[in-house]
Amino acid sequence: MTTRREFLVLAATSLALSEAARAQLDPNLAANRKAAFQEALRRIVGDTQVRRGRVKLQLPPLIDNGNSVPLSVAVESPMTEADHVRAIHVLTEKNPLPDVASVRLGPRAGRATLSTRVRLADTQSVTAIAQMSDGSFWSDSAEVVVTLSACLEEGLI
Repeated sequence: MTTRREFLVLAATSLALSEAARAQLDPNLAANRKAAFQEALRRIVGDTQVRRGRVKLQLPPLIDNGNSVPLSVAVESPMTEADHVRAIHVLTEKNPLPDVASVRLGPRAGRATLSTRVRLADTQSVTAIAQMSDGSFWSDSAEVVVTLSACLEEGLI
């Protein structure tokens, strides 16, 4: 008869072995995810320079479970017809798919804010980018330490 403790040890060992096997099957996993992040960033901003400021990204610096991480983004903008936020994008460096959220806004939104929960695959940097009505892009980034990773399967996020 297997005890609960023995079962948990066996389960944890099998998970660790499957991660090690997957890393050996795809030794370029980190490079592929970095390239996917750069491609997602290029799709959003093109060749336009992204400046720091005007965007405030908030998420906990340490999270126990990457399956549900609270995140909020606020952008400084008067939200008038002449000066407003067109979109807010949230990207991650190490998730299988770097595009976490994209929200379209207009001057009638009143405030340029976004609050949600996201899944994070690992300890990483999260970036929020705001596209303004004048065509400029502003950003903020935050580092988050994830103790229990989410997004372990490439197709599931």
